[in-house]
Amino acid sequence: MLKVNDVVKIYHTGDLAFTALKGVSLSIDKGEFAAVMGPSGSGKSTFMNILGCLDKMDEGQYILNQQDISQLDGDRLAYIRNKEIGFVFQAFNLIPRISLLENVELPMIYGTVSAKERRERALTALEKVGLKDRTKHLPNEISGGQKQRAAIARAIVNTPSVILADEPTGNLDSGSSREIMSIFQQLNREGATVVMVTHENDIAQHALRVVRFSDGEIIRDEPVTHRIVL
Repeated sequence: MLKVNDVVKIYHTGDLAFTALKGVSLSIDKGEFAAVMGPSGSGKSTFMNILGCLDKMDEGQYILNQQDISQLDGDRLAYIRNKEIGFVFQAFNLIPRISLLENVELPMIYGTVSAKERRERALTALEKVGLKDRTKHLPNEISGGQKQRAAIARAIVNTPSVILADEPTGNLDSGSSREIMSIFQQLNREGATVVMVTHENDIAQHALRVVRFSDGEIIRDEPVTHRIVL
């Protein structure tokens, strides 16, 4: 499903160079649920940006769904981001002036999906995350947990190959965090591949596997032994 080989990423500021990733290699199979952890500056966010085609590597190879992402141009990368990857962000990134239904429809507007099918698929996605009765609400009319559920609905509406979640519970209380992790686990049970960045050990324990970064390298990659199942 997803494989990176010897990935190097270097950031330049004036005459200074900082190597954020130092030859990282990792494989994630279809249907896995992996948590990515590490302190600030460890390289985990850079790694996720490369997986999400939001940033380009300086060296190495990235294979997603049998496609060599490292060889694609900007237009093709935009297509991959829209069709193959579902993004869930800590800050939700919902557009405040439009309804939840319209927010969830957004990823389909850039394709060839008809208005009728867009609406049907968006309604189905919102129902899957428990927001069937909130479709006409604006983002500022619902709670933080409900906003994140809407963001998950938007992420899954195009049935992506992989869901990338960046600190998805970072802005939520413990009850809402539990609800969000329950949704991710259910999506994973249904076959979704999930890669999640988190700094919280208890959140990582909801995944099947934990990959730990330090100083631009993977220092540990192991299954979760005492998993929290919701």
